[in-house]
Amino acid sequence: MTTFSKEEFWYYAKRAFWVLFAWVLISNAIFFYEYLTLLDNNALASDFDFTLAFTANLVVSIIAGFIGGTFTLNLMEWSLRKYAFGKALIIIALTYIVVAAIVSLIGSAFFYSDYIGKPFHSKEVIAEIKLFFVGWLFIKNIIIWLFIVLGTVIVFMINDKYGPGVFPDYLKGKYFSPKRERRIFMFADIRNATGIAEAIGEEKYFHFLKDFFNDIASPIQKSKGEVYQYVGDEVVITWKMKNGLRKANALRCFYRMRDAIVKKEAYYLKKYGFVPTFKVGLHYGAVMVGELGKIKRDIAFSGDVLNTTARIQACCNENSVDILTSSEFADIVYKLPNGLEKEIIGKVHLRGKSEEITLVTYREQ
Repeated sequence: MTTFSKEEFWYYAKRAFWVLFAWVLISNAIFFYEYLTLLDNNALASDFDFTLAFTANLVVSIIAGFIGGTFTLNLMEWSLRKYAFGKALIIIALTYIVVAAIVSLIGSAFFYSDYIGKPFHSKEVIAEIKLFFVGWLFIKNIIIWLFIVLGTVIVFMINDKYGPGVFPDYLKGKYFSPKRERRIFMFADIRNATGIAEAIGEEKYFHFLKDFFNDIASPIQKSKGEVYQYVGDEVVITWKMKNGLRKANALRCFYRMRDAIVKKEAYYLKKYGFVPTFKVGLHYGAVMVGELGKIKRDIAFSGDVLNTTARIQACCNENSVDILTSSEFADIVYKLPNGLEKEIIGKVHLRGKSEEITLVTYREQ
């Protein structure tokens, strides 16, 4: 049984709310466009009831938005992650048809019951509902809502690609031209990755990585981090300064990730025979961020801070620690989480750097 953290619950709850809001807005915009068009051309039927038509449209859009935001879109998104694209499309199509039929049944029953003035289960209402399902209005609604649903799924997929919080900036064109930002970076790398891959085989190791990245997703999200990229067995996480420093989120992220894996120790041992352990390096500084690529566009960061963070992480093994940061980063995280104390490792000469840098680790009291 799938369980959700509080952060994941609120993430999906907020997403469901915005789907509901957007779909109601779109549905009513279409309704008023059609109504004003018919009114302008004197094409409204003499017995047209604006209040009933508007109420029925509102009821249908609210039901569609609620079901879509809480169930339909999540099932579609899950099928795209779980199955091959062709099979996922079949699941999406069947899901859409079933939900569209249910919503249309509820909406038409509400409308004709009120219009005729009889209960929804009366013969007259049922007869009108049957006529509705074979009429052009039902077909038109199916096509319009198909585009609305597919458009929403595409937005979800793009948001997943760029990460929560990044897609809105992308839409606004914030990164069309390169911008300078100060950001925190964390490089997290699985220990003994080559040995584990050789022991369990490439295919099983791929699933091992997939489980690991899935399990650390919630801690990253809880810590307000953004996944920049996955590189083999390494994940690069970044924070805007205010998000990373607030409640020491960037530092807490490592311990939340570690705790999440500890909770799954039995699962990893049973399935793979290994429990992933990892080391991280943290640093901050100025980077250039913008869109790169022509065949495949992406948002990329460029700057010395990334190379420095990677070098800091590489020093974990020789210092026998799981977390290392620059002293610059340690200095700005002035309020440590309870139970942690800073320990200065000393100055080192990082490969590719002309000046020495002071490394810091953290010990649990």
